[in-house]
Amino acid sequence: MKKIIFKDKYPVYTMQILKSKTRFKNADEIIKYIKEKIKQHPIASYITVFDHFSHTKSLSEHKIMEDMVDAKNIIFCFGKEIPTAKILAVRPRSIGICEFTDQFEINFLEAPKEGLQKELESWIEGLKD
Repeated sequence: MKKIIFKDKYPVYTMQILKSKTRFKNADEIIKYIKEKIKQHPIASYITVFDHFSHTKSLSEHKIMEDMVDAKNIIFCFGKEIPTAKILAVRPRSIGICEFTDQFEINFLEAPKEGLQKELESWIEGLKD
């Protein structure tokens, strides 16, 4: 997993994993795995899954990477306090799961708290065999 600065301003953590290096066969299996991690977490709350691929494909004018076969976001929240109204700008959290013909790419925006960031990283590292 590595940290990049996307579009010169967004701190994004990203990991690519070959399908041959994971037990997961498709994006839906990864969503199910992350949903279980959210369910097991003492303060996380599952919200929904957004099917980004289907949404984009349904638009009359769309552009999708050539070898991408699925793209979904699992949306959830870690919020146990609201210390300032500005915290809502970084909540809820989202993890993007893109499935390609031979690999997955997982991406998420850096969490505002280090402990939660480490938790997200461990969930994603758990995808590897």
